[in-house]
Amino acid sequence: MSTKYNNKIEEIREVMASLLTNIVEANSISLEAYKNNDDEKYKEVQTKLSNITVQGDIIDNEIIKTFALFGPEATELRSLVAYLKMTNEIVRIGVGVKKYAVRMKDLSSSKCDLEPLNSTIIQLHKSTITALEYILECFKELDECNIQDLHTKVMVEESKNDDLFSILEKEILTMIIDAKELSIEYVKVLGTLRKLERSCDRSVNIANLMLYAKEGGNISIYS
Repeated sequence: MSTKYNNKIEEIREVMASLLTNIVEANSISLEAYKNNDDEKYKEVQTKLSNITVQGDIIDNEIIKTFALFGPEATELRSLVAYLKMTNEIVRIGVGVKKYAVRMKDLSSSKCDLEPLNSTIIQLHKSTITALEYILECFKELDECNIQDLHTKVMVEESKNDDLFSILEKEILTMIIDAKELSIEYVKVLGTLRKLERSCDRSVNIANLMLYAKEGGNISIYS
C-alpha cells in the first residue's frame, strides 16, 4: 500500500492509543478515589471522560474515510475492520469507567460498609487496569509487540478478574440478605463493581481483535 495509507493507519493507531491512555489514567484516578474516599477525584474521572463517545466517533469516521480513499487489500482491510470494532470496545470501557466513578461517588456517602470488601475491590480494580495497560503498551509499540504473548497476559488477568468478582458477588449477596434495610444499596454496589469486571472482559475482546488483525481467520472466533 502507499505511504499515505500507512501514515493514515499509523495516525489512527496513535489516536486510539491516546484514547486508551486517557481511559487507563481515568481508571487509576477512580481507584485512588475509592482508596481515599475522595469525591473530587471521582469528579475528575467524569471530566476526563466527558467526551469519550465523541472521540470514538471521530476515530470511526477516520477509519471509514480510509476505507473510501484507499480501497485497502485483504490484509489491510482486516486490520481496519478490527480497528473499527476495537474503537467500540474502547469507548464502552471508557463509558463504564465514567459510570463507575459516578456511582461509587454516590455510594461513598451511603451507609454501606465496604470496609470488609476493600482488599478484594482494590485487587479487582488493579486487575482491570493491568489488562488495559497491556493493551496500551502493545498499541504504542505495535511493531515490537508479540500479539500471542499479549493475548495470553490479558486472558490471565481476565481469569483473575472473574475469580475476584465471584468472591465479591458471594460476599455482597450475603450482605444483601443480612442488611435488609440496605439491600438496595448493596445491589447498587454489586452492579457498580460489575463495570470493572466488564471492562476486563472488553480488554479480552480487544486482544482477540488484535490477534485477528495479525493472523486472520474467522472474526467471530475473536469477538
